[in-house]
Amino acid sequence: MRSVRMRILATLLVLAAVGVGGWQLLPSQQDENRTITVGTTDAVTSLDPAGAYDAGSWALFSNVYQSLMTFEPGGVAPEPDAAQSCSFAGTDLKTYRCELRSGLTFPSGRAMTAQDVKYSFDRVKRIKSDVGPSSLLSTLASVSASGRTVTFRLSSPDATFPLKVATGAGAIVDREKYPADALRTDNAVDGTGPYTLSAYTKEKEAVLAPNTRYKGAVKGTGRPVELRYYADADALDSAWKAKRIDVATRTLPPEVLAGLNAADPGQRVSEADSSEIRNLYFNTRKGSPLHDVRVRQAMAWLIDRERLAATVYKGTVDPLFSLIPTGITGHTTSFFDTYPKLSAPKARVLLSEAGVSLPVRFTYGYGAGRGAGAEEAAEIKRQLESTGLFKVTVKGYEWTDFQKRWASGKLDAYAVGWVADFPDPDTYGGPLVGSDGTMNTGYSDKAVDRLITASQQYADRSEATKDFRLLQEAVARDVPVIPLWQAKEYVVASEEVGGGQYLSDGTGVFRLWRLTWI
Repeated sequence: MRSVRMRILATLLVLAAVGVGGWQLLPSQQDENRTITVGTTDAVTSLDPAGAYDAGSWALFSNVYQSLMTFEPGGVAPEPDAAQSCSFAGTDLKTYRCELRSGLTFPSGRAMTAQDVKYSFDRVKRIKSDVGPSSLLSTLASVSASGRTVTFRLSSPDATFPLKVATGAGAIVDREKYPADALRTDNAVDGTGPYTLSAYTKEKEAVLAPNTRYKGAVKGTGRPVELRYYADADALDSAWKAKRIDVATRTLPPEVLAGLNAADPGQRVSEADSSEIRNLYFNTRKGSPLHDVRVRQAMAWLIDRERLAATVYKGTVDPLFSLIPTGITGHTTSFFDTYPKLSAPKARVLLSEAGVSLPVRFTYGYGAGRGAGAEEAAEIKRQLESTGLFKVTVKGYEWTDFQKRWASGKLDAYAVGWVADFPDPDTYGGPLVGSDGTMNTGYSDKAVDRLITASQQYADRSEATKDFRLLQEAVARDVPVIPLWQAKEYVVASEEVGGGQYLSDGTGVFRLWRLTWI
């Protein structure tokens, strides 16, 4: 959903066409109200926080809504935003209490209250949208509001709850504008973030104006911004080359990213480590051709991540051999340890033991226009079919349709990127492989669920390392998912735009307010 790290990311900023001193130039008065255009291939599923759990939607949410807490660039612990302060009450990690900041005002002019906060969390759980973030609040038992105080009571100890509060799942809405038990369906937003939404056209643009009433963690709102949404990476690249946008991010074509050069005139390039990952998920339910664990294990012996990263992505991503990526506490190489080299013979033996007819036939879905999804699917199809053991039917779907298809179990396999919700390995546990996880693979293992719950009880997160190691071993054994690769963050901006290096760090927070004219 939503991608975060346990260490500060090292960012390489390449200044092209101008010297370092250019960053010290102040924007002219004329530039104050000049709009910065930002292009992306990310899509927005819903403008309602209860109805979206994806990178594109949450990127917009982090600008137009506030949560009680938020993350600073590269930060590990959340900082107060709509809250004045938050902390656990007692030592059992089951009661979390926040004091609301004063002076927060919705676009209507009505003051935000603690009741709005309670209402926002309650409706996420009540609506429980198939493509919403309710699974992220699985440990939340109840919310109460008194005066400016909001109290969250948890069903089990959860040291990660403050981090979850800081995500899009904790976005606070105006209770007078959003229905309690249904998603809002118009193209309006009533939040208290650094920006207000002036206009919105689905799959085309979101026009943002600085929110002069904003109070929170952001020190001063930014320039007017127009987010433009492109159907695919090639369309984004064309817009960038034609200078129809000032900033391009998420995601230019792999060959373009691979060819970025510090000497290229007229642009600034920011490249950063990221904990965004992409996985291949499987429908493990009875009746699915991938129900038998041995069929999924056979596939794990055949997927060539190195070739995928080198050919489809031109070396702009790194092969990933674990559910938890490099740079996050608890990372291992469980899939490499279990499947150390490609082996069609081992795959054939497993399929023989499973007693399935060869080739095993299944459907593979991906989000059309999502980066190099089509090329990736074609390469994975080639790898599996070259052995004669599998026959893969590949199909791309419009993003919202794609989410609904995997959420309803209509796809046998599907590749999805995952932007971490918060800087903790827990974001790769429950949402991806827990019984009530958002990826809806049908996978359910009591031992895995116990490990997820057990890992949440440690205030010192390093103490959860053993649980996450065992969790990753179980995932490599049961294969409800095959990790494919770990991304890097790229932002390309014109020489007139500064702050691109702060825009996106893989956390899901999209800091449009950091962009400025130079």
